[in-house]
Amino acid sequence: MAPSQANILAALAEIELAAEEVLSSKQEIIDLDRKRNSNREAIRALENEAKSHYKGSGSKSWLAMGNSFFRLPNRSAVDMLKTDQKKLDISVNTLRSGLKDKVNTLRDKEGKEELKGFGLVALSKEESTSINNVIRGDAKPAPRIQMR
Repeated sequence: MAPSQANILAALAEIELAAEEVLSSKQEIIDLDRKRNSNREAIRALENEAKSHYKGSGSKSWLAMGNSFFRLPNRSAVDMLKTDQKKLDISVNTLRSGLKDKVNTLRDKEGKEELKGFGLVALSKEESTSINNVIRGDAKPAPRIQMR
């Protein structure tokens, strides 16, 4: 028995919706990355400006926020930008982890198998230290258990 056209159209609509979610997440990550880069450039420029100014970080700079301009001390401006940078980092990481699930959902709807190695997670600091100790030969041998 052949599947009906309604079922096929519904399946295609689900695939299209899942693909649209993946693409919109990717675009949002790109936009947030651009904002992060411009923040990083602004932080660097303000820090360089403070180094060259006779007042140091107490000097003031003009900042554009939305449709308004504000004159703030460099120290305050840098602190605001660094806070914004942390929020952007969290947003990007959240979107990237959600993107993995969306891609897997899309592949599942397309009838393809899950991507291998897509869910890899970085080693923790302790795991990395342990591996480096083993590689260098600094690892302490495990205590031997005697069998009776």
